[in-house]
Amino acid sequence: MKMKKIAKTLFVCGLCVACAACGSKKSAKTNESAVVAKPKVTTEVVHTQEVEMIGTFTGNVEGYAVNNISPQQNRRITKLLVDIGDRVKAGQKVAELDNSALTQAKVQYENNKAAFDRANKLYEFGGLAKANWEAAKTAYEVSKASYENLVENTTLCSPISGVITARNYDNGDMSGSDPIFVVQKINPVKIIINVSESLYSYIKRGMSVDIEFDALAGQSFKGKVSRITPSIDQTTRTFATELVVENDKEIIKPGMYARATIKYGKRTNVVVPDRSVIKQLGSGDRFVYIYNSDGTVKFQKVELGRRFGKSYEILNGINDGEQVVVTGQNALKNGISVERVNK
Repeated sequence: MKMKKIAKTLFVCGLCVACAACGSKKSAKTNESAVVAKPKVTTEVVHTQEVEMIGTFTGNVEGYAVNNISPQQNRRITKLLVDIGDRVKAGQKVAELDNSALTQAKVQYENNKAAFDRANKLYEFGGLAKANWEAAKTAYEVSKASYENLVENTTLCSPISGVITARNYDNGDMSGSDPIFVVQKINPVKIIINVSESLYSYIKRGMSVDIEFDALAGQSFKGKVSRITPSIDQTTRTFATELVVENDKEIIKPGMYARATIKYGKRTNVVVPDRSVIKQLGSGDRFVYIYNSDGTVKFQKVELGRRFGKSYEILNGINDGEQVVVTGQNALKNGISVERVNK
Protein backbone atom coordinates (compact mmCIF):
# COMPACT_ATOMS: atom_id res chain seq x y z
CA MET A 1 0.00 0.00 0.00
CA LYS A 2 2.77 2.33 0.93
CA MET A 3 4.60 1.39 -2.24
CA LYS A 4 1.57 2.34 -4.35
CA LYS A 5 1.36 5.74 -2.68
CA ILE A 6 5.05 6.34 -3.24
CA ALA A 7 4.74 5.36 -6.92
CA LYS A 8 1.75 7.61 -7.38
CA THR A 9 3.57 10.51 -5.80
CA LEU A 10 6.59 9.98 -8.03
CA PHE A 11 4.34 9.83 -11.10
CA VAL A 12 2.67 13.13 -10.23
CA CYS A 13 6.03 14.82 -9.61
CA GLY A 14 7.37 13.51 -12.89
CA LEU A 15 4.33 14.82 -14.70
CA CYS A 16 4.79 18.29 -13.18
CA VAL A 17 8.44 18.35 -14.14
CA ALA A 18 7.55 17.39 -17.69
CA CYS A 19 4.89 20.10 -17.92
CA ALA A 20 7.29 22.69 -16.57
CA ALA A 21 9.89 21.67 -19.12
CA CYS A 22 7.35 21.96 -21.93
CA GLY A 23 6.31 25.40 -20.68
CA SER A 24 9.90 26.57 -20.62
CA LYS A 25 10.48 25.35 -24.16
CA LYS A 26 7.29 27.08 -25.33
CA SER A 27 8.24 30.33 -23.60
CA ALA A 28 11.70 30.21 -25.10
CA LYS A 29 10.22 29.69 -28.54
CA THR A 30 7.86 32.66 -28.00
CA ASN A 31 10.69 34.94 -26.87
CA GLU A 32 12.80 33.78 -29.78
CA SER A 33 9.91 34.58 -32.16
CA ALA A 34 9.47 38.04 -30.60
CA VAL A 35 13.14 38.82 -31.12
CA VAL A 36 13.10 37.70 -34.73
CA ALA A 37 9.88 39.55 -35.78
CA LYS A 38 11.41 42.98 -36.47
CA PRO A 39 9.35 45.72 -38.16
CA LYS A 40 9.99 45.79 -41.90
CA VAL A 41 10.90 49.11 -43.50
CA THR A 42 12.16 50.54 -46.78
CA THR A 43 14.66 53.37 -46.87
CA GLU A 44 16.13 55.91 -49.26
CA VAL A 45 19.50 57.65 -49.20
CA VAL A 46 19.10 61.45 -49.19
CA HIS A 47 21.48 64.01 -50.65
CA THR A 48 21.96 67.75 -50.84
CA GLN A 49 20.87 69.56 -53.97
CA GLU A 50 20.18 73.08 -55.19
CA VAL A 51 16.71 74.24 -54.25
CA GLU A 52 15.12 77.24 -55.89
CA MET A 53 13.88 79.72 -53.31
CA ILE A 54 10.30 80.73 -54.09
CA GLY A 55 7.91 82.95 -52.15
CA THR A 56 4.19 83.52 -52.73
CA PHE A 57 2.65 86.81 -51.63
CA THR A 58 -0.82 88.33 -51.88
CA GLY A 59 -2.08 91.82 -52.57
CA ASN A 60 -4.76 93.88 -54.29
CA VAL A 61 -4.63 95.47 -57.73
CA GLU A 62 -4.39 99.26 -57.91
CA GLY A 63 -4.28 101.66 -60.82
CA TYR A 64 -0.75 102.60 -61.81
CA ALA A 65 -1.79 106.21 -61.30
CA VAL A 66 -4.85 107.39 -59.36
CA ASN A 67 -6.23 110.92 -59.51
CA ASN A 68 -9.07 112.55 -57.58
CA ILE A 69 -10.90 115.14 -59.67
CA SER A 70 -12.25 118.00 -57.55
CA PRO A 71 -12.63 121.79 -57.84
CA GLN A 72 -10.46 123.99 -55.62
CA GLN A 73 -13.62 125.50 -54.15
CA ASN A 74 -16.95 123.80 -53.55
CA ARG A 75 -19.38 124.59 -56.37
CA ARG A 76 -22.70 123.33 -57.62
CA ILE A 77 -22.41 120.67 -60.31
CA THR A 78 -24.15 121.70 -63.52
CA LYS A 79 -23.43 118.61 -65.62
CA LEU A 80 -21.50 115.38 -65.29
CA LEU A 81 -20.10 114.33 -68.67
CA VAL A 82 -18.77 110.83 -67.85
CA ASP A 83 -19.71 107.93 -65.61
CA ILE A 84 -18.13 104.96 -63.83
CA GLY A 85 -16.41 102.62 -66.28
CA ASP A 86 -15.90 105.26 -68.98
CA ARG A 87 -12.44 105.61 -70.49
CA VAL A 88 -11.11 109.15 -70.59
CA LYS A 89 -8.05 110.80 -72.11
CA ALA A 90 -5.74 113.29 -70.46
CA GLY A 91 -7.30 116.77 -70.81
CA GLN A 92 -10.80 115.45 -71.54
CA LYS A 93 -13.66 117.46 -70.01
CA VAL A 94 -15.51 115.39 -67.36
CA ALA A 95 -17.76 117.88 -65.51
CA GLU A 96 -19.19 121.39 -65.73
CA LEU A 97 -19.80 123.45 -62.58
CA ASP A 98 -21.76 126.64 -61.87
CA ASN A 99 -20.14 129.47 -63.88
CA SER A 100 -22.10 132.47 -62.65
CA ALA A 101 -18.92 134.17 -61.41
CA LEU A 102 -17.02 133.31 -64.56
CA THR A 103 -18.66 135.95 -66.80
CA GLN A 104 -17.79 138.81 -64.46
CA ALA A 105 -14.24 137.53 -64.05
CA LYS A 106 -13.86 137.27 -67.80
CA VAL A 107 -15.01 140.87 -68.33
CA GLN A 108 -12.63 142.07 -65.63
CA TYR A 109 -9.77 140.13 -67.17
CA GLU A 110 -10.43 141.44 -70.69
CA ASN A 111 -10.70 145.06 -69.48
CA ASN A 112 -7.46 144.81 -67.52
CA LYS A 113 -5.72 143.19 -70.49
CA ALA A 114 -6.80 146.02 -72.80
CA ALA A 115 -5.69 148.60 -70.23
CA PHE A 116 -2.30 146.96 -69.86
CA ASP A 117 -1.83 146.81 -73.65
CA ARG A 118 -2.41 150.61 -73.86
CA ALA A 119 -0.19 151.25 -70.87
CA ASN A 120 2.53 149.12 -72.37
CA LYS A 121 2.59 151.08 -75.64
CA LEU A 122 2.68 154.42 -73.80
CA TYR A 123 5.47 153.15 -71.55
CA GLU A 124 7.55 152.09 -74.54
CA PHE A 125 7.42 155.63 -75.94
CA GLY A 126 8.04 157.26 -72.54
CA GLY A 127 4.51 158.54 -72.22
CA LEU A 128 3.76 156.68 -68.95
CA ALA A 129 5.50 156.53 -65.63
CA LYS A 130 6.94 153.15 -64.62
CA ALA A 131 4.82 153.05 -61.47
CA ASN A 132 1.62 153.39 -63.51
CA TRP A 133 2.83 150.75 -65.95
CA GLU A 134 3.57 148.33 -63.08
CA ALA A 135 0.13 148.97 -61.56
CA ALA A 136 -1.57 148.16 -64.89
CA LYS A 137 0.55 145.04 -65.27
CA THR A 138 -0.30 143.84 -61.75
CA ALA A 139 -4.02 144.38 -62.28
CA TYR A 140 -3.87 142.46 -65.54
CA GLU A 141 -1.93 139.50 -64.06
CA VAL A 142 -4.22 139.25 -61.01
CA SER A 143 -7.40 139.28 -63.11
CA LYS A 144 -5.89 136.74 -65.52
CA ALA A 145 -5.00 134.35 -62.70
CA SER A 146 -8.45 134.76 -61.18
CA TYR A 147 -10.18 134.11 -64.50
CA GLU A 148 -8.05 131.05 -65.32
CA ASN A 149 -8.68 129.66 -61.84
CA LEU A 150 -12.43 130.03 -62.33
CA VAL A 151 -12.20 128.38 -65.75
CA GLU A 152 -10.34 125.49 -64.17
CA ASN A 153 -12.94 125.21 -61.42
CA THR A 154 -16.01 125.44 -63.61
CA THR A 155 -14.83 123.00 -66.30
CA LEU A 156 -13.09 119.95 -64.81
CA CYS A 157 -10.79 117.85 -66.98
CA SER A 158 -9.06 114.55 -66.36
CA PRO A 159 -5.32 115.03 -65.76
CA ILE A 160 -4.51 111.46 -66.89
CA SER A 161 -5.74 108.88 -69.37
CA GLY A 162 -7.56 106.03 -67.68
CA VAL A 163 -10.89 104.69 -66.46
CA ILE A 164 -13.41 106.40 -64.17
CA THR A 165 -13.63 104.14 -61.12
CA ALA A 166 -15.75 106.29 -58.77
CA ARG A 167 -18.42 109.02 -58.96
CA ASN A 168 -19.58 110.63 -55.72
CA TYR A 169 -22.19 113.19 -56.85
CA ASP A 170 -25.12 113.69 -59.22
CA ASN A 171 -26.11 116.63 -61.41
CA GLY A 172 -27.23 119.54 -59.26
CA ASP A 173 -25.27 118.49 -56.15
CA MET A 174 -22.93 120.85 -54.33
CA SER A 175 -19.43 119.40 -54.40
CA GLY A 176 -17.86 118.74 -51.02
CA SER A 177 -14.87 117.02 -49.44
CA ASP A 178 -15.13 113.91 -51.62
CA PRO A 179 -13.78 114.07 -55.17
CA ILE A 180 -16.38 114.31 -57.93
CA PHE A 181 -14.61 111.56 -59.88
CA VAL A 182 -11.73 109.14 -59.32
CA VAL A 183 -9.80 108.20 -62.47
CA GLN A 184 -7.23 105.42 -62.58
CA LYS A 185 -4.63 104.50 -65.16
CA ILE A 186 -4.99 100.71 -65.53
CA ASN A 187 -2.40 99.95 -68.20
CA PRO A 188 -0.20 98.98 -66.52
CA VAL A 189 -1.53 98.18 -63.04
CA LYS A 190 0.38 97.82 -59.80
CA ILE A 191 0.15 95.48 -56.83
CA ILE A 192 1.52 96.20 -53.36
CA ILE A 193 2.72 93.12 -51.44
CA ASN A 194 4.24 92.87 -47.98
CA VAL A 195 7.40 90.76 -47.81
CA SER A 196 9.08 89.34 -44.69
CA GLU A 197 12.13 91.30 -43.59
CA SER A 198 14.20 88.08 -43.78
CA LEU A 199 13.99 88.37 -47.57
CA TYR A 200 15.02 92.02 -47.79
CA SER A 201 18.45 91.23 -49.20
CA TYR A 202 16.99 88.86 -51.81
CA ILE A 203 14.26 90.98 -53.42
CA LYS A 204 15.67 93.25 -56.14
CA ARG A 205 14.15 95.86 -58.39
CA GLY A 206 13.46 94.46 -61.87
CA MET A 207 12.99 90.83 -60.73
CA SER A 208 10.44 88.83 -62.71
CA VAL A 209 7.20 87.85 -60.98
CA ASP A 210 4.50 85.30 -61.89
CA ILE A 211 1.04 86.60 -61.00
CA GLU A 212 -2.41 84.99 -60.86
CA PHE A 213 -5.78 86.53 -60.03
CA ASP A 214 -8.73 84.77 -58.37
CA ALA A 215 -11.10 86.54 -60.78
CA LEU A 216 -9.12 85.32 -63.82
CA ALA A 217 -8.80 81.63 -63.02
CA GLY A 218 -6.49 79.64 -65.27
CA GLN A 219 -4.62 82.68 -66.56
CA SER A 220 -1.07 83.63 -65.59
CA PHE A 221 0.59 87.02 -66.02
CA LYS A 222 4.15 88.28 -65.92
CA GLY A 223 5.13 91.26 -63.83
CA LYS A 224 8.23 92.77 -62.29
CA VAL A 225 9.36 94.39 -59.06
CA SER A 226 9.23 98.14 -59.69
CA ARG A 227 9.78 99.65 -56.25
CA ILE A 228 10.98 98.52 -52.82
CA THR A 229 10.25 100.51 -49.69
CA PRO A 230 13.58 101.29 -47.96
CA SER A 231 12.23 100.65 -44.45
CA ILE A 232 10.76 97.81 -42.38
CA ASP A 233 7.36 98.03 -40.69
CA GLN A 234 8.12 97.55 -36.99
CA THR A 235 4.70 96.03 -36.27
CA THR A 236 4.50 93.41 -39.03
CA ARG A 237 8.26 93.02 -39.67
CA THR A 238 7.59 93.31 -43.40
CA PHE A 239 8.47 95.76 -46.15
CA ALA A 240 6.16 96.98 -48.92
CA THR A 241 7.09 96.00 -52.46
CA GLU A 242 5.42 97.34 -55.60
CA LEU A 243 4.86 95.08 -58.60
CA VAL A 244 3.91 96.28 -62.08
CA VAL A 245 1.89 94.20 -64.57
CA GLU A 246 1.17 95.12 -68.18
CA ASN A 247 -2.57 95.22 -68.88
CA ASP A 248 -2.93 95.87 -72.61
CA LYS A 249 -6.40 94.31 -72.80
CA GLU A 250 -7.42 95.98 -69.52
CA ILE A 251 -8.90 92.73 -68.18
CA ILE A 252 -7.10 93.21 -64.85
CA LYS A 253 -9.28 95.50 -62.76
CA PRO A 254 -8.48 97.60 -59.67
CA GLY A 255 -9.42 95.74 -56.49
CA MET A 256 -8.76 92.23 -57.83
CA TYR A 257 -7.06 89.81 -55.41
CA ALA A 258 -3.62 88.78 -56.68
CA ARG A 259 -1.10 86.07 -55.84
CA ALA A 260 2.48 86.84 -56.79
CA THR A 261 5.22 84.19 -56.95
CA ILE A 262 8.80 85.42 -56.83
CA LYS A 263 11.89 83.27 -57.45
CA TYR A 264 14.62 84.99 -55.50
CA GLY A 265 17.62 82.69 -55.68
CA LYS A 266 18.94 79.19 -54.92
CA ARG A 267 20.35 77.42 -51.87
CA THR A 268 21.79 73.96 -51.22
CA ASN A 269 20.07 71.70 -48.68
CA VAL A 270 19.20 68.05 -48.08
CA VAL A 271 16.06 66.94 -49.92
CA VAL A 272 13.87 64.04 -48.66
CA PRO A 273 10.83 62.21 -50.06
CA ASP A 274 7.61 63.73 -48.71
CA ARG A 275 6.40 60.30 -47.53
CA SER A 276 9.29 60.12 -45.06
CA VAL A 277 8.06 63.16 -43.12
CA ILE A 278 5.90 62.54 -40.06
CA LYS A 279 3.75 65.14 -38.32
CA GLN A 280 3.61 64.71 -34.56
CA LEU A 281 0.05 64.86 -33.26
CA GLY A 282 -0.74 67.89 -31.12
CA SER A 283 2.13 69.99 -32.41
CA GLY A 284 3.48 71.54 -35.57
CA ASP A 285 6.76 69.61 -35.33
CA ARG A 286 7.93 67.35 -38.15
CA PHE A 287 10.07 64.21 -37.82
CA VAL A 288 11.71 61.48 -39.88
CA TYR A 289 13.11 58.08 -38.94
CA ILE A 290 16.81 57.79 -39.78
CA TYR A 291 18.13 54.28 -40.43
CA ASN A 292 21.41 53.62 -38.61
CA SER A 293 24.24 51.31 -39.68
CA ASP A 294 23.53 48.97 -36.73
CA GLY A 295 20.01 48.28 -37.98
CA THR A 296 18.21 50.58 -35.56
CA VAL A 297 16.18 53.71 -36.32
CA LYS A 298 16.36 57.17 -34.80
CA PHE A 299 13.33 59.48 -34.47
CA GLN A 300 14.74 62.81 -35.66
CA LYS A 301 13.08 66.25 -35.57
CA VAL A 302 13.58 68.27 -38.77
CA GLU A 303 12.94 71.79 -40.00
CA LEU A 304 11.15 71.88 -43.33
CA GLY A 305 11.80 74.31 -46.14
CA ARG A 306 10.05 74.26 -49.52
CA ARG A 307 7.85 71.48 -50.75
CA PHE A 308 8.18 70.81 -54.47
CA GLY A 309 6.66 67.86 -56.28
CA LYS A 310 6.99 64.83 -54.00
CA SER A 311 9.96 66.15 -52.03
CA TYR A 312 10.70 68.41 -49.06
CA GLU A 313 13.68 70.64 -48.54
CA ILE A 314 15.20 70.09 -45.08
CA LEU A 315 16.73 73.17 -43.49
CA ASN A 316 18.01 71.39 -40.38
CA GLY A 317 18.11 67.90 -38.84
CA ILE A 318 19.52 65.57 -41.53
CA ASN A 319 22.95 65.20 -43.10
CA ASP A 320 23.89 64.40 -46.66
CA GLY A 321 24.09 60.65 -47.32
CA GLU A 322 21.87 59.50 -44.44
CA GLN A 323 19.08 56.99 -44.98
CA VAL A 324 15.50 57.84 -44.11
CA VAL A 325 12.61 55.42 -43.66
CA VAL A 326 9.96 55.87 -46.34
CA THR A 327 7.57 53.00 -45.53
CA GLY A 328 6.68 51.13 -42.34
CA GLN A 329 6.88 54.10 -39.95
CA ASN A 330 3.63 53.19 -38.16
CA ALA A 331 5.26 50.25 -36.39
CA LEU A 332 8.40 52.10 -35.33
CA LYS A 333 9.70 53.57 -32.09
CA ASN A 334 12.89 55.45 -31.43
CA GLY A 335 15.91 53.14 -31.09
CA ILE A 336 14.33 49.81 -32.10
CA SER A 337 15.87 47.36 -34.51
CA VAL A 338 14.22 46.96 -37.90
CA GLU A 339 14.47 44.78 -40.97
CA ARG A 340 15.25 46.74 -44.15
CA VAL A 341 13.51 45.24 -47.17
CA ASN A 342 14.65 47.56 -49.95
CA LYS A 343 14.19 46.11 -53.43
